[in-house]
Amino acid sequence: MTRDSSSGYQATREREDVQISRVLTWLSLAAALCLCGIGAKAWFSGHNNHAMTLWAFVLPVLANMIWFARTGNRDVQKGGLLIIVSVLFTYLIASGGESNTGPLWFYVFPPLLFFLTNLKTGTMILLLVYLVAVVVFQYPNLPFVLGEYESDFKIRFFVTLTFESIFCFVLEASRLKARNELLELALTHEHAAKTDELTGLSNRRDILNRLSEEFSRYQRSGRHFSIALIDLDLFKTINDQYGHNAGDAALKQFANLVQSVIRQTDVAARWGGEEFLVLLSDTSLIPALTLAERLRAEVAKASFSFQGQNLPITMSAGVCSIAQIDSIDSMLKQADIQLYSAKTAGRNRIAPRVRSQKPDIQNEPSA
Repeated sequence: MTRDSSSGYQATREREDVQISRVLTWLSLAAALCLCGIGAKAWFSGHNNHAMTLWAFVLPVLANMIWFARTGNRDVQKGGLLIIVSVLFTYLIASGGESNTGPLWFYVFPPLLFFLTNLKTGTMILLLVYLVAVVVFQYPNLPFVLGEYESDFKIRFFVTLTFESIFCFVLEASRLKARNELLELALTHEHAAKTDELTGLSNRRDILNRLSEEFSRYQRSGRHFSIALIDLDLFKTINDQYGHNAGDAALKQFANLVQSVIRQTDVAARWGGEEFLVLLSDTSLIPALTLAERLRAEVAKASFSFQGQNLPITMSAGVCSIAQIDSIDSMLKQADIQLYSAKTAGRNRIAPRVRSQKPDIQNEPSA
């Protein structure tokens, strides 16, 4: 199980994205109100052009909020807000704002930037911001540059902005490291909670959850599924004669063989002891019996060994399809009944019985 394929990891990422979008929505609303307020102050102070420009920025902020509310596209929400803020801050440093205080708003930019992007992208955009600031400060005679700044202000601005940017970078890097470590820990616990430690297959709790999900899908769409309840024949003899370490080795080898025979869409689980259960998605009874018989034949001819000793391993299985049953419990009971039938009929066979396809298959013909 990889981190990206983990359901828990995906759920965590989804919750994070939802939280970020919620924060950005409130930030956008706060920014619109702030622009309206500062614009009103500038208007009453006689800076009419500056006020009109600030009010104009309210429109794209609101448009970005409306677009996200309609589409739910988080990437567009982040990208749109980032572009709006970047253009706004460029205007403020070029125009000087009121009394040449426009550049002070840049201190809001680094934490917002790292919040909206990743460390690499945020650093690149910050370098671009620095380049814009250098151009504005060094070439005050450019047509779009209206602000006039003293040398001391320029030095202090760059020093303090650099310190803040580094501080935000370090904090964000630490936060991401702690977050990833927690996610890895959660993934490890999730994997352990779903996996049998010895065989690496799904455990009983996980396969029951999958059966429940598959049954719900069957009720919604009518797509059939089947199960095969498998027991290794006379396994107690293996433990008694060769030792429990040999028995554990046989279980591991059997688990690997099962994984090589079933499809990627199927799920194999250790049901308990030497019993296993295979969930066959989108499979009716006859194909399920065919697969179970193929697995039985592969086990019968496979070489199970431990420390140079051959281990006589065969399997019996009971197969049941959801078409025959109305609940998961009934399905498991029916599979158990079929398994018992296979055991009492002589072991090393599948129940219900299927006609042999190969000479080494010992099943009797169907009645």
